[in-house]
Amino acid sequence: MKRGGSSVCSRDKGRGRESGLVLLLLLLLSLSLVGLQLLLSSNQILPIPLPLPLPFSFHQRHTSSNNISCHLGAFGDKMVSMLPPDLPFTLFLPSPSSFQKILRLDPATSLASDTATLNNTLAILSRLLAFSAVPQLLPARGLPVRMPISVDAVSGLKLLAWRDLDGTVVVNGIRSECVNIRKGELIVHVIAGVLMDPEFEQSFFPDYEDT
Repeated sequence: MKRGGSSVCSRDKGRGRESGLVLLLLLLLSLSLVGLQLLLSSNQILPIPLPLPLPFSFHQRHTSSNNISCHLGAFGDKMVSMLPPDLPFTLFLPSPSSFQKILRLDPATSLASDTATLNNTLAILSRLLAFSAVPQLLPARGLPVRMPISVDAVSGLKLLAWRDLDGTVVVNGIRSECVNIRKGELIVHVIAGVLMDPEFEQSFFPDYEDT
């Protein structure tokens, strides 16, 4: 009799535990349904936290290994003065060293008071301006990261511009030394090279002509 009573008691305890678990699950399910109904009835959308923007809004950005100060130089100032300051333009300006090394222009001689030399220099700068100026604002932060976009220079030259991970602007494969220099409505990106079409390059460097 004692054994039979012991087994009946253990079975009753097991059934009690099972019924308790079932009641707990039903209670959790009912609470979840009530919460879902309240959320749907309130028509509220829970805010999703967005990642903070990357700190790429640099006024001046140096990307070369040597410490080049971010300035336009004499030729750069001349090119900027050729654009209307109250209209939205972006200028991919050659760096001072690019004028000297690539175009062989020296401010001490190319901007001399000699009329013929000065006129020739201004003609070259005007052609370069047509290849380098884009009639729209392209701040560095507005360019997609490593996704080139196509824009037209004033001359019609196709330019592919994008932004690297470190904030450097790249246009037609030429990297910037400084970005986002503001001159009135104008945005200037100083680049370590010169933008030009093949025809101007061949006329400017006759050594490249086929023999």
